[in-house]
Amino acid sequence: MAEYIYFTDEQKRRANSVDLVDFLRRQGEQLTRSGRDWRWMRHDSVTLRGNQWFRHSRKEGGLAIDFVQEFFGLSFPEAVLLLLGGEAGVEWNQNHKSAPPPRKPFALPEMNSDMRRVYAYLLKQRFIDRDVITHFAKEKILYESRELSKDKTKEYHNAVFVGHDENGVPKHAHKRGVYTVGVSYRGNVEGSDPKYSFHYIGDGDTLYVFEAPIDMLSFITLYPKDWKQNSYVALDGVAEHAMLCQLAFNPHLQKVVLCLDHDEAGIEATGRLTEILCEYGYPLVSVLQPKYKDWNECLKARNGITPIPAQEHPKLEVLPIVCGELREVCEYLKSIHNHHDMLLEHYEKLQPLISNGKLVQGKESAVMEHLQSMAASALLAVHRQYRQMEQPVTIERLIEELQAGFLPHQDRGRLRSKADALRQDISCLNKQYHTPGIRGPEDKQNHIASYLRLALDCVRTRIYLTLERQKQSEVQINPTEKLNMTI
Repeated sequence: MAEYIYFTDEQKRRANSVDLVDFLRRQGEQLTRSGRDWRWMRHDSVTLRGNQWFRHSRKEGGLAIDFVQEFFGLSFPEAVLLLLGGEAGVEWNQNHKSAPPPRKPFALPEMNSDMRRVYAYLLKQRFIDRDVITHFAKEKILYESRELSKDKTKEYHNAVFVGHDENGVPKHAHKRGVYTVGVSYRGNVEGSDPKYSFHYIGDGDTLYVFEAPIDMLSFITLYPKDWKQNSYVALDGVAEHAMLCQLAFNPHLQKVVLCLDHDEAGIEATGRLTEILCEYGYPLVSVLQPKYKDWNECLKARNGITPIPAQEHPKLEVLPIVCGELREVCEYLKSIHNHHDMLLEHYEKLQPLISNGKLVQGKESAVMEHLQSMAASALLAVHRQYRQMEQPVTIERLIEELQAGFLPHQDRGRLRSKADALRQDISCLNKQYHTPGIRGPEDKQNHIASYLRLALDCVRTRIYLTLERQKQSEVQINPTEKLNMTI
């Protein structure tokens, strides 16, 4: 077994903070500007900003360590060592940070003489209540813009949703096209401060959080009773800045209701924002999911328009299947005396089947079986630990806790990073298992936590492999077969 290299949280933080544009340039890579980001010429689907990267073709991204693992074929320890400049833990010697170009001063778009187009769009296309539109128009935070193209030959009109700071000064504006032909424009005015997006603050103690202004107005239309008592904020995406800003400036807000889209991105953002809120001292967080893709789709459905359906998170759809199979394996292995040794035996057999972050061809079923047995052995070891502590718990309960502990937004990385996580789990368990002396209650709890972490990482890896297999199956289906399946 390879030697485990320990990194402190501070080392990991510094490694993850390395500027990727500067890092790639030192590797001789070519990059080009793409708006406020940089695009990597060798992988033109990848854009970078500071220590962050995003691969648009796969809709995945992360920070510096993930980037080096993914594109340079390194393990987690190797990636950290490279980014830190060696085992001494010295941060990569950067000549300069790839700072984004300076922002233009914020200015609201020119206001049109009337709101005829905005009213028509929001009423007839979006089914927003007229009184709701009028309220925000009178507050001068919703209006219709009149803008000319660069060559001044065309005139454009957009609905403008204004966000102001604590002093009532406009700091943010989101534009939404009001034309019904073609793809409707939407975007923030350049120079907008993301902390001050479109919002409304009432006297009550609850803040409702949405992805977009139209989602917010749709929700108010759907649930109009005493709506002015509540508070609402549109994030213009899924970042937390605007939500935290309103909570900071309005101390009477103590409860938060997350009302994000019912799709993969919305589900992950809901989990991430819940964690952030708890870190900031807001434990009273609840979730409202729209029945369809978003709140405006619910409003459309109420008005007889076929809505875009909700999209469940694929990992959460696979999760109960994996955990259901785990129950059967636990029942099969429960008669074995030493579950720790059983776990190690399966891990030793698993290691050679995952080479350089890839499965050995034809060994997927064997890998799945080893992962399943490792997870079951870990749960059975926990079951025995609790029994020895005279705190008996059922296997069913442990599996329920395992399933509840799987959060999609925490499950990042591809097979290489998951194999690294398993290796670190095993190393930590072995260290705890072979530590001499009598274990106290705290030691036993730490040991239990390590077993549960390993079981969860096994489940994450199985889910990843299951979804990858599904993707490959979809790619192999030719267009004629797809048509027949649809029919």
